Amino acid sequence: VQLQASGGGLVQAGGSLRLSCKVSRAILSTFIGLDMDWYRQAPGKQRELVASITATGSRNYADSVRGRFTISKDNNKKTVYLQMNSLNPDDTGLYYCSTNDQRGQGTLVTVSS
Repeated sequence: VQLQASGGGLVQAGGSLRLSCKVSRAILSTFIGLDMDWYRQAPGKQRELVASITATGSRNYADSVRGRFTISKDNNKKTVYLQMNSLNPDDTGLYYCSTNDQRGQGTLVTVSS
């Protein structure tokens, strides 16, 4: 499969962004069976698993984003989303999606104070 994240940008603290991860080179049944993750990498910090969604729809979030971020999966569009609300400067980083130890190019999120 190929993964391509998009939707990042510059936003003020308190703002929102929605990231998208388009999965290509996968038939629909394959996509439906995928567990998907969103990670972020901030300068000088360790990579962080931000949110996960399983093939059955179970969701998990890092403590740092729980209640502010929502992960969802649109099987018809073969796309995974990350809705990010109430952003703060600590959310700044390169966000990328991953499945089965594969990852795509990330999308940069910058939150200004």
